[in-house]
Amino acid sequence: MSEPVLPLPGFRLLPEHLNRTAQAALIETVVAAAKIAPFWRPAMPRSGQPLSVKMTNFGRLGWVTDKEGGYRYEPVHPLTGEPWPPIPPVLLDLWAQLSGYCAPPEACLVNWYGPDSRMGLHVDWDEEAADAAVVSVSLGDKARFRVGGTTRRGKTASMVLSSGDVVVLGGAARRSYHGVDRIYPGTSTLLPDEVFPGGGRINLTMRRVTLPG
Repeated sequence: MSEPVLPLPGFRLLPEHLNRTAQAALIETVVAAAKIAPFWRPAMPRSGQPLSVKMTNFGRLGWVTDKEGGYRYEPVHPLTGEPWPPIPPVLLDLWAQLSGYCAPPEACLVNWYGPDSRMGLHVDWDEEAADAAVVSVSLGDKARFRVGGTTRRGKTASMVLSSGDVVVLGGAARRSYHGVDRIYPGTSTLLPDEVFPGGGRINLTMRRVTLPG
């Protein structure tokens, strides 16, 4: 029997790190922010193929992608031209507790996974501050998360993330390929259907983009 694949050192999964009350408060904050910085569907570089997730951002910088400009960080929303809403204090506190980094995050990606959304294996490598961990919060429906090594074709491990779980990719795991294989629809009642038709999952991912100082 083969040995199970384990994530690289620096990977941490904190199940149920946020309770239901904290989760609901974060969703309220996301709903309010989306009125200022609405969800949109980004596109892949070169091909212009739309991603299966919709997204927005919190923070001084927001991650965007399109056919013309590719993956990058921008200080304003690509559709409205307005600055992103600030990162909520509860997320800044979470970063301070878990990232082990000497400076605050500058971007918080807000990805909305619908029932059929996926995210292929990728590595987060668009940041100058590549030594800073990535801290990610799951809200809403369960998702099957996959994490591997530093090559796309390497062995991977998979796990189910539930609402309130927090994942940290730090140390060697900062270079790990990771993705979302599937969403399990109807496994949470956290997302209000009038705002998120069909429910789904919200993933909040904090990153430090520029080097401190």
